[in-house]
Amino acid sequence: MAEDDSSQEKTEEATPRRLEKSREEGQVPRSKELTTTAVLLSGTIGLVFFGGGLADKMQNILRYNFQIDRDGMFDPQYMFSQLGASFWEAFLGLIPFFSIVVIAAIAGPVALGGWLFSTKNLAPKLNRMDPLKGLGRMFSVKSLVELVKAIGKVIVVVAVAYFLLKSMQDSLLGLADEGVEQGIVHSIILSMWAAVFLSAATIIIALVDIPFQIWDHSKKLKMSRQDVRDEMKDTEGKPEVKSKIRQMQLEMAQARMMASVPEADVVITNPTHYSVALKYDPETMETPLLLAKGVDFKALKIREIAKQYKIDFIEAPLLARAIYNTTELEQEIPAGLYVAVAQVLAYIFQLREFRKGRGERPNYPRTLDIPDDMQHF
Repeated sequence: MAEDDSSQEKTEEATPRRLEKSREEGQVPRSKELTTTAVLLSGTIGLVFFGGGLADKMQNILRYNFQIDRDGMFDPQYMFSQLGASFWEAFLGLIPFFSIVVIAAIAGPVALGGWLFSTKNLAPKLNRMDPLKGLGRMFSVKSLVELVKAIGKVIVVVAVAYFLLKSMQDSLLGLADEGVEQGIVHSIILSMWAAVFLSAATIIIALVDIPFQIWDHSKKLKMSRQDVRDEMKDTEGKPEVKSKIRQMQLEMAQARMMASVPEADVVITNPTHYSVALKYDPETMETPLLLAKGVDFKALKIREIAKQYKIDFIEAPLLARAIYNTTELEQEIPAGLYVAVAQVLAYIFQLREFRKGRGERPNYPRTLDIPDDMQHF
């Protein structure tokens, strides 16, 4: 593929094959801001809902470890049992919070680029060590956007923090008039909700970053017209190869067709340019079947095989041309030709009976009923 040829302008949208290949290589749109927002929001909201339970577990740990009776002081195993109990309490208190954060850390990337596991990005790429390319990346559009995002995050967070402090000013000043225990609880609640709102502020950055990442990913995958042509050659095959395959398929189909001629009941000829071979078994078939057809050399070959296997053939130019032009191989003849073909088959079957000494010699069908729209001259 010529996808890295800088002389070709990338103006074409990525083809499905290009998209599939990039996905196999681990190249999908990802937004770090979306992941950051999901983790921050889930973490702060998790603290709001599970913070009380976590505080209770921490109190239990402090209580267990600071209330030591006399027997425990002289028990060598007491420290290990207390340590194990403390770890267990901490685990029970943290597992709901960490579970939400882990789910958010997975859901953030999956929400944009979908689930993808690829080891190709883990392989070392020597071209990333090129200092010129490194400088190019430093001063690229993407680096500029990252700088703008960083500045934007600071501005948004500072602005939200300012408005939060303004809105919570009375509550924060009122903490001085509350008791110690009540003030601590109230300050924790205010801090948690402030963290939630500050985390929610990153949604604004994520909403800007997601369209940019999708656009940047599409831009990277754009192809030149030469890329598209090369891909078509790779996926569909080069024209000369396709032509050779079609020729081989045609030869195989013709060989199968000629091999089926000995099974025919009658061959209808033009008499020189057209030949069609029909088969009909009244017990197993509803309508006659076309086994072989051909013009000129193929028609001559069909007649030669028919003579070799002593298959009857008759001259009916209009019917031969009509069957040739309206019926495909191994297909039933159209309804419009039922009567004409029935006349021919009736003559052939009566002729066979006559040769066996049964019945009189049938009359050759001179006129056949062929619809005007099926006649070919």
